[in-house]
Amino acid sequence: MLPLGLIDILPPSTAFHLGPVSIDFYGIGYALALVLGVWIASRQAHLRRENPDHIGNGIIFVFVLGLIGARVYHLADQWNTLYAADPIRAILPPYTGLGIYGGIVGGLVGVIVYTRRHHLPFQRWADIAVPAVLVGQAIARWGNFFNQELYGPPTNLPWGIAIECSKRVVEYSCSIYPPGTGFQPLFFYESSLDLIGALAALWLSRRLAGRLRDGDLFSFWFIWYGAVRSVLELFRLGYDWTFFGVPTAILVGVAGMAFGAVTIWLRHRGGGRSTADIDRERVAEAAASAGTGPGPGPGERVPA
Repeated sequence: MLPLGLIDILPPSTAFHLGPVSIDFYGIGYALALVLGVWIASRQAHLRRENPDHIGNGIIFVFVLGLIGARVYHLADQWNTLYAADPIRAILPPYTGLGIYGGIVGGLVGVIVYTRRHHLPFQRWADIAVPAVLVGQAIARWGNFFNQELYGPPTNLPWGIAIECSKRVVEYSCSIYPPGTGFQPLFFYESSLDLIGALAALWLSRRLAGRLRDGDLFSFWFIWYGAVRSVLELFRLGYDWTFFGVPTAILVGVAGMAFGAVTIWLRHRGGGRSTADIDRERVAEAAASAGTGPGPGPGERVPA
């Protein structure tokens, strides 16, 4: 008998087929995250008096590097469990295994390369991207629901989710926990917290712009997501990639929190222009360009 309130849904991982090609919910989630993320980032760029065209121009490059980084991280994380006995699986489809930390590193490299190439202030554009990234993470995490991943220990809570026997880690096998057992939906917790983080970043950018420095929201992301992921990872089992018995994901999360806190401290220990000051400068530059003829657009810098 199912526990009271168990969400007894065993979703298929594949949404539909286009001939021999299967379209998975995981990929659809990433596509939706990309589309909505582009829209949010473009809006943020416009509000910050930067050229939103850079979002559309650079997103494919950044996204591809993000996917590569996410795949590499997943392979390192799950190599012994999934790929060591059959390495060819690492390069053959379907490519559903992705690691968020690797995706962030790959995407970050893409943003650095793009901003340097176009002479744009990296920290400012990283801040613009933060709300979009968090919303994208919140959407993409639902791919774990369809793949029946990112779940925690058994629970009798009303929102416990069912997990197929074939998708369970050894510690939660059906011989120990029979079909119908509910599990903590860690993917849902992370998705919800990512969305809260996005709202917090938007609130900070509006209400505290006079106190923020460019790069502070970027640091906030490291603190927020590092804390969220480190706490949720405590409830997972079946790790492969560990360091002295500690899951690498927790170590990376703690390191991210430290990085975010230190960079905020370094940014604020002396004087400097606030985000609001730079926003006003952008407005003045746009007005001057409109009055004196063609010049660099918002967010463009003339190379020295």
